[in-house]
This record gives sequence, C-alpha cells and structure tokens, in this order.
Amino acid sequence: MKKLLLIASIAVAGITVNAQETRFGVKAGYSLSTIKVDEAQDDLEARSTDPSHTFYIGGLVEHKFGDKFGVQGEVLYSPLGGKEDYNVSEGQLYFREKSKLTFGTLLIPVSAKYFITENMSVSLGASFGVILSAKQKTVIDAGLGLPGLDIEGDDDVDIKNDVNTLNIAPFLGAEYMLENGLFFDARYNYGISDLSKSDGKVTNSFLQVGVGFKFGGN
Repeated sequence: MKKLLLIASIAVAGITVNAQETRFGVKAGYSLSTIKVDEAQDDLEARSTDPSHTFYIGGLVEHKFGDKFGVQGEVLYSPLGGKEDYNVSEGQLYFREKSKLTFGTLLIPVSAKYFITENMSVSLGASFGVILSAKQKTVIDAGLGLPGLDIEGDDDVDIKNDVNTLNIAPFLGAEYMLENGLFFDARYNYGISDLSKSDGKVTNSFLQVGVGFKFGGN
C-alpha cells in the first residue's frame, strides 16, 4: 500500500511539473500610435490629430500554470507618438502648424493569459512605458495671403524636458501560436498617463500587430 501511495505521489508531482512550462521568445511588428489632446482646450476646433505608423521589437518570457492560465512579461522598444495639425484662417489670413511627436519608448508589458485552446489565448495586462527620448518636428505655414508675405519653415527640437517619463497603458490582446513556436498576436494599449508637463493633458494609445517565435523548454 505504501509503495502504491509513493508511486501515485511521484506521478502527481510529475504531472504538476509537466503542466508548468517556461518559454522565452522574440517578437516584432507594426504599431499604430495616436496622441489625444485634452478636450478642455479653447482652440480644440482648430486642432486635429493623426496616427503615426511605426514599429516595435523585443523579447518575452511566458510561464504557464497548467493548461489554461499563464503570465507573460516583455521588454520592447518602440518609437511611439502621433501627429497634430493646428489650422486657423480668416479671410486672407491663415496659420497652419503641423507637428509630429516621437517618443522613443522602452515598453515593459506584463499580462495574465487565458488559453482558450492549446494554441489560442487572450491576455489582459498593462504596458509600462519609459520614455527615453522625445522630439517634435514642426512645420509652419502662415501668411497674409499677399505675395512676399507668406512664411514657411520647419523645426526639429528635443522636448524631453517637457514630457513626463512614465506612460502606463492597460491592454487587451489575443495570440495564436503554431506547433513550431511561431505566433501571431495583436493588442490595443489604452494610454492613461498624462505625458505633458504643461497645461493640457496629452495621452498616447497604440495598437500593436506582430509576429514572433517562442523557444520551447520547461
């Protein structure tokens, strides 16, 4: 009887160990990044925003607890940001300022995963972004509508001192992995941190769609 209990205990322990799996991997993909300016601004009607098309790249570690649940941590780099267009005119007078904001960001996403099937999972978590650099490219076009009195120019300036360092973005995502470790994933990150140190709140949200590979191993 004691031998049977010992054998059963060893078998259960073996199942528990096998049910836990840690895998490392790499990933890269496309990001659609947008900025949102506080709606309380008086000149909101003169402003509009457009997304920036950019990329991300980095590595990950995934740990599964049994067949259904797991956690995943990542370290990624992405030049996030967005575009803003300020345009006003009255008669022959006009002023247009087009700005592109680029935040060189180190992303640390942490998520809980639920495996719908062995290959398909959904994730819920948050991305903690550390802004390493911040630049603003501005193009100005202004004038009185008269020959010789129009102004055109562009400028590229470092705005790191005007930007808060931390960008927290909760996200919801999905992933599909093939048997050989190749996977495809997508997630939407909703920025909640105010990135502006001056008046007017600025947030950064981004969609990520990419591909990666996980190396097997317990």
